[in-house]
Amino acid sequence: MPQRNHRAAIVGTGGIATAHARAIAASGGRTTLVAVADVDLDRAKAFAQTWDVTRAYAGLGELLREEQVDVVHLCTPPKLHAPQAVECLRAGVTALVEKPPTLSLAEFDTLIEAERGSSAYVATVLQHRFGAGALRLRRLADAGELGRPLLATCLTQWYRDEEYYAVPWRGTWQSEGGGPTMGHGIHQFDLLLSVLGPWREVTAVAARQARPVDTEDVSMALVTFENGAVATVVNSVVSPRQTSELRFDYERATVEVEHLYGYTDDDWTITPAPGQEDVAELWAQGRSTVPSGHEGWLCAVLDALDRGEKPPVTAEDARRTMEFIAALYASAFTGERIRSGQITADSPFARSMEGTGAPWEKVRNP
Repeated sequence: MPQRNHRAAIVGTGGIATAHARAIAASGGRTTLVAVADVDLDRAKAFAQTWDVTRAYAGLGELLREEQVDVVHLCTPPKLHAPQAVECLRAGVTALVEKPPTLSLAEFDTLIEAERGSSAYVATVLQHRFGAGALRLRRLADAGELGRPLLATCLTQWYRDEEYYAVPWRGTWQSEGGGPTMGHGIHQFDLLLSVLGPWREVTAVAARQARPVDTEDVSMALVTFENGAVATVVNSVVSPRQTSELRFDYERATVEVEHLYGYTDDDWTITPAPGQEDVAELWAQGRSTVPSGHEGWLCAVLDALDRGEKPPVTAEDARRTMEFIAALYASAFTGERIRSGQITADSPFARSMEGTGAPWEKVRNP
């Protein structure tokens, strides 16, 4: 497969931008960071100096006018993702968008429409799909080596204090779109969905337990899948012992991973069912020391672009995950079980993840 050098820019030079710059630097010359932008031009210039980039701009528009770039890594606050991605697509530039990609399903559908009218693509950064353990699990599951999926658990139990939420755009529906369900747990349950496939129904609760925010700080969901599997999903920012865990119980084995912000093969374990010890041998094949992270995701993006294909995760892939989030909030705030496809364009939960309003807001403002 012929490879070319992709000219890249990073917009938003806060903390997560460093992971993107490292991934670009580790690409082996397949992509080059040629420009950066930030509303704080001094911060953009400092970031550019750190990564040996000659040009820094105060905004995306100026960057797109002045530079010839192939891809833009959007590392800005969530409320900017959709309008900036649309701006990139209209300029014929592929947008690689940090999570959450939009604040709502309605916003996400504007991205899909913009992509259809563009020569470029939009892709969401959901890097845990691309670690060696996740790739191996999907390969074995798809080949039927593990038997039927029966049960799964998905935990994102993190800790974010009040200082974390002192950043103005955090913890609000208007600028972040939601709480840990949107901004933290999305990595884990996106991996869950990528393994178990289409979900069918969601029953959920959400609560504001401890943080001075508008959104939830805890959510829990029971999920059924089209293949018959059932799962529990927990998202939290109030858990002092932090962990990110996934467990899949198949007919022939239990497969588990426990980590925090990224995993290696050492974080995965497999427990064969009695008499199914050959599954462990299959799992041991092709072990890797490469961690999950932006490097593996970016490599997959570049592979797809070199083939002239949509980069992973596609807009359609990400929309299924966003629909799951909307369904979780809809169930939590209405007390109803929500089916896949139930949240149509006229639903308040399509226009905003807050939908009809969080229960704690109704108590405060009867």
